Amino acid sequence: MKPTTAPKTYRVKSFGCQMNVYDGERMAEMLGERGIVPAPEGEEADLVVLNTCHIREKAAEKVYSDIGRLQKADGTKPLIAVAGCVAQAEGEEIMARAPAVSMVVGPQAYHRLPEMLDKAVRGERATDTDMPAIAKFAALPERRRTNPASFLTVQEGCDKFCTYCVVPYTRGAEISRPYADLVTEAKKLVDAGAKEITLLGQNVSAWSGEDAKGHRVGLAGLIRDLAKVDGLARIRYTTSHPADMDDDLIAAHGEIDKLMPFLHLPVQAGSDRVLKAMNRSHTAESYLKLLERFRAARTDLALSGDFIVGFPGEAEAEFEETLALVDEVAYAQAFSFKYSPRPGTPAATMDGQVSKEVMDERLQRLQAALNRDQLAFNQGTVGRTCEVLVERKGKHPGQWLGKTPWLQSAWFEGDVGIGDLVAVELLEAGPNSLAARLRQPALSAA
Repeated sequence: MKPTTAPKTYRVKSFGCQMNVYDGERMAEMLGERGIVPAPEGEEADLVVLNTCHIREKAAEKVYSDIGRLQKADGTKPLIAVAGCVAQAEGEEIMARAPAVSMVVGPQAYHRLPEMLDKAVRGERATDTDMPAIAKFAALPERRRTNPASFLTVQEGCDKFCTYCVVPYTRGAEISRPYADLVTEAKKLVDAGAKEITLLGQNVSAWSGEDAKGHRVGLAGLIRDLAKVDGLARIRYTTSHPADMDDDLIAAHGEIDKLMPFLHLPVQAGSDRVLKAMNRSHTAESYLKLLERFRAARTDLALSGDFIVGFPGEAEAEFEETLALVDEVAYAQAFSFKYSPRPGTPAATMDGQVSKEVMDERLQRLQAALNRDQLAFNQGTVGRTCEVLVERKGKHPGQWLGKTPWLQSAWFEGDVGIGDLVAVELLEAGPNSLAARLRQPALSAA
């Protein structure tokens, strides 16, 4: 590589999970500390960060396609950094296959992106896929400006080693950020404009730490203390594992008003044999009983889940057990995917790989059931009056979009602003959003 001038503009493209969104925001903040600004819409950026996800099929190949598309009309390219889980998994392979890439940085090392950028400007290529224990957070800049609904990573990594999942290999072992750091960052997020904070982790319910009094607390204890932060109106958390949902967290859903009535708890399948092959520690029955306890604590709780269809060896009768579980739970929302082998995971070499045609057909049936239940849940909330956090403008003049307590998208018209908490009446439900009517002026301004 030849030396180049320092970039003046950047663009961060984040793919995949909400933790990638959080990481992308933090990388953008670091670049902003250097005086580099976001590229205007429609204009080329001097620096592009591809913040990648390894969950989807052929994720690595899609990264190379993205790199190829970044070539400008005159044949030049911006400085390119590949970050995230594909960077962690591929490392030097990206450098070998894509000479246009200047930097490859894993999700636990992106705090060193500014140093790597200095090398890139000098014409040096750099790879950093070290996995230090939470060291990056101390190196990140303070939160000065944020969205009304913001993310806060509290935990990273996973020790569960589900046989289909790359997270233990790309994000490392479960590590909890210190309690004091999280309370401090939450307060700064509120000062910067956040009204709602979603606590993030690959297995967020595994978070633990010592509170201000030196007592050992879990996620529920952290939520209880964050609920005391002035100006913070809403708290959510994702993603959880059924094995780590304790009594205190269940109770918190019934006791803490700021904890929203929404629970995302992946099950993945309804067949006990498939769950065992996935190395999931729960059964369909234990999962359903856990949901019953949460619903007893918070009767208006909306449930969300994750599903994988076509896991190696999944028989038709076992897939129908998944459909039966869906029928019993009646999810308000859910995410569903076809199984795709991840290199290096045990499931990738299992016998009984299911054909694409069978997976396609099963996914269509599953999504039809999930969409049916999502629409039914939305229709069941019509007529309710609830608070909505205004997050952005709608497509039409005077129209606004925000989230209900049950994480539904609601649109309405009125004299409000981004960051306002307003009372609306839900009037009409579609599969993905609801029409609403403003019932009173904004309760609080951004």
